[in-house]
Amino acid sequence: MQQVIEFAANHPIMSLGWVGLFGAVVYSFIQPMLSKVKTIGHHEATMLINKQDAVVVDVRTKDEVKTGKIAGSVHIPQKQIQASDFKNIEKYKASPIIVVCETGMRSGAAGAALAKAGFELVYSLRGGMADWRSSNLPVTKTK
Repeated sequence: MQQVIEFAANHPIMSLGWVGLFGAVVYSFIQPMLSKVKTIGHHEATMLINKQDAVVVDVRTKDEVKTGKIAGSVHIPQKQIQASDFKNIEKYKASPIIVVCETGMRSGAAGAALAKAGFELVYSLRGGMADWRSSNLPVTKTK
């Protein structure tokens, strides 16, 4: 223990770096447990869609949606969700909602906004549409 204290005293910047890194690792494990939005893979998503009639909310841009979307998904751009405009999906507040973006990076924030607005069961698709397509799951094209 004495050596740790001596090291910290001799190398304060490196010690602060280690403390910050440790804090980030702890936060990355605790944050998903506290979040109302659960991250699921494409297998769990298909089960929710098929067994519980989950609604897929696509938050990608119009250009991204033109490359293909999950059949039956509702397109609500990220900007519309940030503006708390949920009129297209208001009737699905008690239904499972799966939020999808291109890579899985934007869907978490959109899901958090939906959960804050009172949607009860919100999920984020891990890997987004890129993972969905790479798994050869069906997509539909829009004109």
